[in-house]
Amino acid sequence: MEKKKQIRLPKSRIKSADVTRSEKWLGYLIGPAGALLLNAVLVSYLNVFYTDVLKLTTVWGGAFLTIFPIASKVIDAITNIIMGQIIDRTHTSEGKARPWLLLSAVLLPITGMLLFAVPQASESVKVVWVTLSYNLFYSFAFTIYNMSHSLMVPLSTRNTTQRGSLSVFTNISTVMISGIVVALIFPMMILPRLGANQAAWLTVMSVICILALPLTLIEYFFTKERITEEGEEGDTARPISEQFRALIHDKYWVVIMVYFVITTLATNCKNLALIYYCNYVLGSYNDGVTQTMVSVIGGIPMGIGIFAVWPLAKKFGKRNVTMWGLVVFALGSAICLISPRNMVIVLIGQFIKNIGGLPGSYVFMALFADVLDHIEWRYDFRCDGLSTSVYSIATTVCAGLSSGILNLCMAKTGYIAPEFIEKTGETIGAVQNAATQNVFIFFFLGLEIITSVILIVLLKALDVEKHIDREQAEIRERRNQKS
Repeated sequence: MEKKKQIRLPKSRIKSADVTRSEKWLGYLIGPAGALLLNAVLVSYLNVFYTDVLKLTTVWGGAFLTIFPIASKVIDAITNIIMGQIIDRTHTSEGKARPWLLLSAVLLPITGMLLFAVPQASESVKVVWVTLSYNLFYSFAFTIYNMSHSLMVPLSTRNTTQRGSLSVFTNISTVMISGIVVALIFPMMILPRLGANQAAWLTVMSVICILALPLTLIEYFFTKERITEEGEEGDTARPISEQFRALIHDKYWVVIMVYFVITTLATNCKNLALIYYCNYVLGSYNDGVTQTMVSVIGGIPMGIGIFAVWPLAKKFGKRNVTMWGLVVFALGSAICLISPRNMVIVLIGQFIKNIGGLPGSYVFMALFADVLDHIEWRYDFRCDGLSTSVYSIATTVCAGLSSGILNLCMAKTGYIAPEFIEKTGETIGAVQNAATQNVFIFFFLGLEIITSVILIVLLKALDVEKHIDREQAEIRERRNQKS
């Protein structure tokens, strides 16, 4: 078969057939930190910027901040499908997903800064600017980055041990590097100084946006698509209808996607509610202590777990460790709910809860990669782009739903935005009523107990690891026969 002409791009610094130390540390830990940090800050605080700085909670009677994020995510979902097909049809000397990291490195900082450069104008102008800037970032720039980044682990290697190691490293980048800034530095040192001052928000966020450029380039240069280099797809992608039929008829793929949707929705609800819960239920407005304590004490297990999760996953299985972790996770949330306004009880519960959340945080991408290999074994073609499209659609739709529902609940229960006093530079937070406080308690603590039970039931059906070694051996045999 005549090979398609490939676009030549700057070459990867990784040449080895096996995963290298520099690949782990630079390509999967340090490189992704810029874009993931930017996204983590936006996930946690962009809604706060809209409600507290721009004061959009009551626009259209609360309808704007309810409808806008959901409608925007519909657009985002469409662009994810398109981007998945573009990736599957990309043929370059450097792979099919990695090249898009180069483009996203430039787009992310530009569109990220536009999110906060909202002009001091009429309410209508602000609404238009917010809508356009949000979609430029999430439906365009971040879609390109997230789709390509999400395929780095599945396309890195067929070696399940090495792939599992890369999954841990990329999740360390998400959980630890992003978490240090979002959960520790931001609430303790930055938020109290930002308050509702838009100029200060723009300055801080511009710095974070610019950091994404060099770090994303590092991710590009220190990753490698070994599976793409095998040429296993015959240089052509299957029609999307054929791929879609294959995916929806595979039990493992359906289970892992439902699992991911539920996990993402619950996590987004928790992350969005964190600052409101700390400001108005557990502590006082931007006191610099409450949110830091909740994040640090609850986050300590995430650091310890770096060294414990993968050995346990190798011994007992990724699925089994994740299931038992969810039991502990639900227990920790229940302890918090015993007295959600008591700092000591909440901190104890958060510590236990995050111990249980370790396996799900660190091994999901390795399980996802196993499922993609299983689909290749079953149908003799890969569905990486379409699978990642659905994965990203789930991320985006859940983000829109969680934002819209939280904002609707805040508007309907009478949320009062803080006031920025320009003369003194101070921001004064309001006292929220009981109904609004209960919304924050449910979103931050209660919802994840319900979702943990559902996830445990789902994981019982996800035994893809049982046959993965045999299936990979058969895939290699097919490749050898075709060559």
